[in-house]
Amino acid sequence: MTLSKALLPSQTLAARALMVLGGAAVIALAARVSVPMYPVPMTLSTLAVLLVGLTMGWRMGLAAVLAYIAEAAVGLPVLAPGSVLGGPTTGFIIGFLPMVALAGLAADLGARRFVPALLASVAASLMIYVPGVLWLDAVTPLSLGGAIEKGMLPFVAGDMAKSVLAALAVSGGWALLGRARS
Repeated sequence: MTLSKALLPSQTLAARALMVLGGAAVIALAARVSVPMYPVPMTLSTLAVLLVGLTMGWRMGLAAVLAYIAEAAVGLPVLAPGSVLGGPTTGFIIGFLPMVALAGLAADLGARRFVPALLASVAASLMIYVPGVLWLDAVTPLSLGGAIEKGMLPFVAGDMAKSVLAALAVSGGWALLGRARS
């Protein structure tokens, strides 16, 4: 059971659709918190993707990320400032899919406590670098080594900190829910 199902046990189709749109909105809002860097900005999007996966599970989380990508594809201003689909950030945005799926699968399998949620968050965070770095290598003048240097290395420490925050938030949410039910 995921945190979203524990909080809203009766999930109608309309409720699930609103949750998916809400998850996409959380990711979009997090993308607006941006530190300009070249060629990829640092944002809170990855934290939001982790939280969506860890709270909604892999199916709903994947639906939320797909909704977010669809919103970007039709031109809604959901990406980080200055980012466009097809630009240098696209590989990382595509990386949100395996990232949310892995975090969501961990939630579906019961990652409620801090350590399991942290391990899932770290593993999910690393998933984003494969498509992100490969895309940077393909669409910019950077070599593969340059893409790693510019598109991965500056972000690893921040992504690990975001993993800790996501694990704290989800394990804390479960703890609060347990206390409220007692």
